[in-house]
Amino acid sequence: MNNKNLFTACVLCSALLSTGSAYAEHEHQSYLAGVGSKFGQGLANAATGFIEIPKNIINISHDQNAFVGLTWGMLRGVMQTVSRTTLGAAELVTAPIPTSDFITPSYIWDRFSEDSRYFGHHMPGYWTTYGPLDDGE
Repeated sequence: MNNKNLFTACVLCSALLSTGSAYAEHEHQSYLAGVGSKFGQGLANAATGFIEIPKNIINISHDQNAFVGLTWGMLRGVMQTVSRTTLGAAELVTAPIPTSDFITPSYIWDRFSEDSRYFGHHMPGYWTTYGPLDDGE
């Protein structure tokens, strides 16, 4: 496969996978829309989990100071990178099984200034911040 065909295939696949997330706002999703949405979330989280490192450094530096951001933010970022990437792969595998979201926010770029939570629980430690749309409960 040459580069042009590979690029076209990637664009087509991402367009097809992103259509399921357009229906995520509806309460009553069809089964196939739920599978597509969960598959897309899993693929995005497995591929972009490494962004948790700069996200945590930025957020903790903003809340505290640069030293704490570079130390504690880096440590939390590495832990959350492993968590988001692993759970993204788990979402890919379990896409046909209807479950609640594993990760909140569902994508790394949603509500970037708030901490990621896994299975509804936040990671222990100081400086856990939730945005205005999520009260942390």
